Amino acid sequence: MKTIAVKDLMVPLEEYATVSEEATLFEAVQALEKAQEALDRDRYKYLHRAILVYDSKKRIVGKISQLDALRALEPKYENLGDLGRMSRSGFSPRFLKNMLKQESLWDQPLRDICIKAANVKVKRFMYIPTEGEYVEESASLDEAINLLVMGHHHSLLVTKGKDIVGLLRLTDVFADVFQMMKTCAI
Repeated sequence: MKTIAVKDLMVPLEEYATVSEEATLFEAVQALEKAQEALDRDRYKYLHRAILVYDSKKRIVGKISQLDALRALEPKYENLGDLGRMSRSGFSPRFLKNMLKQESLWDQPLRDICIKAANVKVKRFMYIPTEGEYVEESASLDEAINLLVMGHHHSLLVTKGKDIVGLLRLTDVFADVFQMMKTCAI
């Protein structure tokens, strides 16, 4: 079986939604919509689910997921600490519902959604990728799968030297692996 390189499955940076870290949430959502409309649906089965963020030197410095965008609408989440750790701690639905009430989460954000989306800057809520979320474009798909699985990541930033040249999405990796499974004679 042919070895598959990361560059064979990645979405090139120029085909992905990107915004400046000075952009607003509204501008980020618009960029995502524009990138999804331009997406080659014959090549990519799934729509983009994230927006890449660049700095003043046009270097990718962050990412905005769908959850990050929703979290940005309710600033009180910042007072709760590490939400990822909290979600993995196994709190009951009842506890989470009580927290919603006690912290007054979501008591007004949807009513003020237009104001928030226009005023919240991306740099305030973007996610800054960790060292384990980068993979070289020449790396094998096996190496990328290991990074995705071990880090529980939905995507990896693809590099060529020091430059980010694309994004490897879990959905594309899974679709490719699924196709390989279908060709097996079981």
